[in-house]
Amino acid sequence: MTKEELILQKKLIDTAFSAYYKNIVTFTDFLNLNELKILHSTHNEFPAVRWETFGGYGLAERQMAAFIPEDLYYEIEYPLICVKVEPLNRKFSDSLTHRDFLGAVLNLGIDRSRIGDIVVKDNTGYIIAACSFGGFLANELVRVKHTNVRTTIDSLENISSAQEFDEICGSVASARIDSIMALAFSSSRSSMSVLAEDGNVFINGRQNLSNSTVLKPDDIVSIRGKGKFIFKEVVSQTKKGRYFIKILKYV
Repeated sequence: MTKEELILQKKLIDTAFSAYYKNIVTFTDFLNLNELKILHSTHNEFPAVRWETFGGYGLAERQMAAFIPEDLYYEIEYPLICVKVEPLNRKFSDSLTHRDFLGAVLNLGIDRSRIGDIVVKDNTGYIIAACSFGGFLANELVRVKHTNVRTTIDSLENISSAQEFDEICGSVASARIDSIMALAFSSSRSSMSVLAEDGNVFINGRQNLSNSTVLKPDDIVSIRGKGKFIFKEVVSQTKKGRYFIKILKYV
């Protein structure tokens, strides 16, 4: 691991032990897929605490980790919030992209680890952020690119409805993850297999190292450096035993 990755690993362990010794729920900053990979590879060094991840909505790629003492069973609330950013005048607005919204946020001096996913729909950005920065964003983010914007706190529930997908249908030899990834990204099974073996594939936020894993309906697959998709269903089976499936690829 690099020096930065070793520092992150130590921080994860310290955060887990803090939950254990203080008997409180502790949270990390937002973790990207590589950092989630480190989290999964480090779990054997954690004390006797439960841990889980969440990024504000089901499809979130960037997620916080929560470390929970074993004797605490109440539903925890993650310290994150949704900030909606929309043009003041849509008629004269630039065409705004994920990169534009992220750049505007980082230009305010906010560290990337404090920001989760950014979903863009109809020239409006839905930014998931740590609660401690939600108010700051709402007050200080007034321009994206060359466009004046209105920034408000919004419901996390609106994130899912804002997400857009490409629907992909096709036949695969089986419901194994390597076959389905090959269809999703128009690649060979062998090239997809390497990604799983290298620890770059996550199912519902959990690292998956096996190419023989059989996906279940509504499983969310994230591939570092590639993208993500939802496996919706097996629509039918052909006479030759192949499966005709439907997936929704994250746009």
